[in-house]
Amino acid sequence: MDFINLRILDILDIVLVAFLLYYVYKLVKGTAAINIFIGIVMIYLAWKLTQFLAMEMLSSVLGEFIGVGMFALIVVFQQEIRKFLLMIGSTNFGKRRNFLRQLKFMRDTAEESATDINAIVNACESMGESYTGALIVIKRNTSLDFVKTSGDKMNIAVNTPIIESIFYKNSPLHDGAMIVEDNHIVATRVILPVTNERDMPLRFGLRHRAAAGITEKTDAIALVVSEETGQISYLKNGGFILFDSKEELIQKIKKHLR
Repeated sequence: MDFINLRILDILDIVLVAFLLYYVYKLVKGTAAINIFIGIVMIYLAWKLTQFLAMEMLSSVLGEFIGVGMFALIVVFQQEIRKFLLMIGSTNFGKRRNFLRQLKFMRDTAEESATDINAIVNACESMGESYTGALIVIKRNTSLDFVKTSGDKMNIAVNTPIIESIFYKNSPLHDGAMIVEDNHIVATRVILPVTNERDMPLRFGLRHRAAAGITEKTDAIALVVSEETGQISYLKNGGFILFDSKEELIQKIKKHLR
């Protein structure tokens, strides 16, 4: 009956582990890694159960698997680990959004983003009609300073005509990505890391692969306008988010920016 004798630190330990597991689950939710994460949790629970039941042989086998598996986790979850470390390293404890809000454990879901999403989507729709290629990255929590330095620094309030003029085919700024932070265009002609995902259909070009790459490595979201088809693509966590109308796209982006 010793397990009933809980200390305050034991309760705190359980709560912190629960928060950590919850955040890891949120990080990998919607990706292929979610099934691996669930499998690892099940094996770990089975290991603890065999220890509790004094099943020494099975407990030893599962213990060895867990020990060696930690190295495999680094390989399997390298993108998620990178995203987590980037978020931790870019956290500014002096800003209004403190560390806990960065983790979204205590974030107010009703808070609206200041970014003019309507202007961005309207610009994308207009560029799609004229088959003008575009790549727009919108910052969430993770700092994008490591890619912004590859482009031209800007400080322009977001509006539809400005976005269209930047990606105009004869504009010197149309190549590369545009970075949006706090309703300001902060960089253009940015070079982004491309995804190594081999399952992406061949019909998607370098813009789409770059959008997938930056959303894999950070929690940013990206909009791509295809120069060939005029179609607008919305990417988050390295994957494509489907939508049926402009209004639905706007609502999804606003939801993800909260």
